[in-house]
Amino acid sequence: MESFNSAPEAELRPLLTECLAVPRWVDAIVAGRPYASMDALLAASHVAAQGLSDEEVLGAIAGHPRIGERQKTGGVSAKWSRSEQSGVDSSQADRLAAANAAYEDRFGHIYLVCATGLSGAEMLDNLSSRMDNPPDVEVRVVNDELAKIAALRLQKLIGS
Repeated sequence: MESFNSAPEAELRPLLTECLAVPRWVDAIVAGRPYASMDALLAASHVAAQGLSDEEVLGAIAGHPRIGERQKTGGVSAKWSRSEQSGVDSSQADRLAAANAAYEDRFGHIYLVCATGLSGAEMLDNLSSRMDNPPDVEVRVVNDELAKIAALRLQKLIGS
């Protein structure tokens, strides 16, 4: 935690943006330093990530690849995304592509789930279960998924 707490803000901001691309969240995490522990940092992250505006949620997911696709850009978030989606195998590519397209037609944005530890079949089941959500409820579900992803990525960032 010491290196995170003492890191120059200019170096820390782009790394935090890789965790969750919401400037208000990044500001809150930076302003909350120093953190006594990883648990304290994760608690602050959770609080800051709750209640993002619809625009913040949609902006944050714009940098995420579709489930089953690989991020086209390089960098640390592309590496994290590949690791997070490791449960997806090539045999599910067509089903995921069709499910992603149906979800995007329904909600107007990509399907996002905290994929760490989930198989491709579990992600498909999750996507299917969310298709009946009203759009305003679904954006809150995506907000929660972004908060989970941010927490996992913070742990990777601190551990790196």
